[in-house]
Amino acid sequence: MLRMAVLALFWGSGFLWIRLALQHGLTPVQITVLRSVLGAAVLLLLARSARQRLPRGAAVWRRLTLAALLCNALPFLLTAYGERGVGSGLAGVLHATTPLWSLLVGLALGTERALGTERARGPLRLGGLVLGFAGVLLIFSPWRDGGGLPVLPALALLGAAASYAIAFAYMARALTGTGTGPLALSAAQLTAAAGLSTLALPVSGSLDPVAGADPLGLVAVAVLGVACTGLTFHLNYRLIATEGPTSAATVGYLLPVVSTALGALVLGEELTIRTVAGMIVVLAGVFLTKHHRAQAPALMPTPTASRD
Repeated sequence: MLRMAVLALFWGSGFLWIRLALQHGLTPVQITVLRSVLGAAVLLLLARSARQRLPRGAAVWRRLTLAALLCNALPFLLTAYGERGVGSGLAGVLHATTPLWSLLVGLALGTERALGTERARGPLRLGGLVLGFAGVLLIFSPWRDGGGLPVLPALALLGAAASYAIAFAYMARALTGTGTGPLALSAAQLTAAAGLSTLALPVSGSLDPVAGADPLGLVAVAVLGVACTGLTFHLNYRLIATEGPTSAATVGYLLPVVSTALGALVLGEELTIRTVAGMIVVLAGVFLTKHHRAQAPALMPTPTASRD
């Protein structure tokens, strides 16, 4: 129970630390670079202590690089960009739509059995899909005077959730059977993400990844990279091993609750009835799409630990 609580706090607080880093001088590109570098460093140390060696071979690294783009560099960047215009609490809620996108991707690729062999569960899962996106629509509230959420930042956050879903489908096919331990594989993937995101540093206005940041901004991104990225994966992996996937999957439902609570308490973000109602509807939809199985979430999924 304690490990589950710590994991939910670390993982759900990531949106708070991103917001603080943005408010204290860092750009989305800088946050992406530093988060990837620090997370990779933690996982490299953990992999070394577990005697897990990094993968070898150009073919594996090509697949890891694409996975790093879809599962780390791109969603990290989109999340940081989105939080420029959307509060950290709502960012966590919109990220909770990842399982909905995963179901859509599975249906598009023909890998989901929701509407096929699992006929009894198919209508329920499809209903959950519709309900989940209805919750997103409620959060957006385009019918309100002056509109609801800022469109581009909110779409960036939904794009991050969709990118995770696409990455999961790709990784399940491309990164199985590598013979590499999960810690080493994730460390290699985050290392590739750090390299990819570094290429975008000139866009941020400086080649210095910490330029413009004040001490609080540096602390925020350090916690984000070390605790919310590197240690979170390790805790999730340990939770699956010791308490099973059902307990680990429960953490996924706590993330938007944690992000919303921290956003309201620490940053003074507005917590409206519409936001709470939308979050409840989204989580209900996610629950319906996942009720038939208990898989554990992971911030940086590997073939042995998927966020969906």
